[in-house]
Amino acid sequence: MQYFKSFYNYILNEKELSVWIKDIPSLLIHWEETKNSDFESWKKIIKKIPIIQSPLTELKNQVALTNLSECINKEDILKLESLLKKLSPWRKGPFTFGPIKINTEWRSDWKWKRIIRHIAPLKNRKVLDVGCGNGYYMWRMLGEEARSIIGVDPSQLFFSQFNASKKLLGINNDIYFIPLPFEKIPPANCFDTVFSMGVLYHRVSPIEHLSQLRDQLRPGGELVLETMVVPGDETTVLVPKGRYAQMRNVYFFPSSKALVVWLEKCKFTNIKIVNESDTTIEEQRQTDWMKYNSLDSFLNSNQNLTVEGYPPPRRVIITANRP
Repeated sequence: MQYFKSFYNYILNEKELSVWIKDIPSLLIHWEETKNSDFESWKKIIKKIPIIQSPLTELKNQVALTNLSECINKEDILKLESLLKKLSPWRKGPFTFGPIKINTEWRSDWKWKRIIRHIAPLKNRKVLDVGCGNGYYMWRMLGEEARSIIGVDPSQLFFSQFNASKKLLGINNDIYFIPLPFEKIPPANCFDTVFSMGVLYHRVSPIEHLSQLRDQLRPGGELVLETMVVPGDETTVLVPKGRYAQMRNVYFFPSSKALVVWLEKCKFTNIKIVNESDTTIEEQRQTDWMKYNSLDSFLNSNQNLTVEGYPPPRRVIITANRP
């Protein structure tokens, strides 16, 4: 795939990332050989998306293509909207492509506002986004003038959504989506900032995940960790018997204080809880672009417990540094 060729050229020219060239190409070849049945149709959709001549993009305050109506006619805009809807469900966003408003399940811009005021400026930094979803936050990182951004997420749909938005936005910066499980990515010890948002509770071994995040950072580099937590002290950890808020593959929900202890065990320093807040049905909800059940269906009638009887979703943002 041509997309990966440009990524290979990038890591070959980055001395610290050249260690990846040994393993990642074979992993991506295997990924291409084992794609699901929908992927070919998603590729065809992306091919039909027009290349916008002289696109005007906005990434600092939103993810938007502001001059789409000046570049293509109304009929083609309707066709484009139809193509983008075929890539549903859209979970992270929103995206604005001229008159097309992709109203995603998550108001990810709200989370970004909570995060950006507390982290080291991203300008000229080399960034890794673990569990990057469809790349929404990667575009916001680029809006903060990060030097390069690599997102890692195994989802083929998210990979397709990212490439659709990349084509529309006309971005040719060093921003890459690698559709692999993070656990398969060799340690690089070189990133200035590593993000892990909405990933930790999906990990069978959260301590191992934190250690792997640390080993991607350069000495002094910053981890930005966002995950779900429960009320409690330094020893409190919820282990759901089955699902949590109807989510499968969830394992550990520590208290924020317990999470600090975990980070200390992984040798992180300068650990700070910078935000802790409940997730509301205004922030995560069903839309025309994500028509499956969302948070309001996963809570009881009083919205004070999940349907399984656990504490409702609460999320924490923690920053820390590799020593």
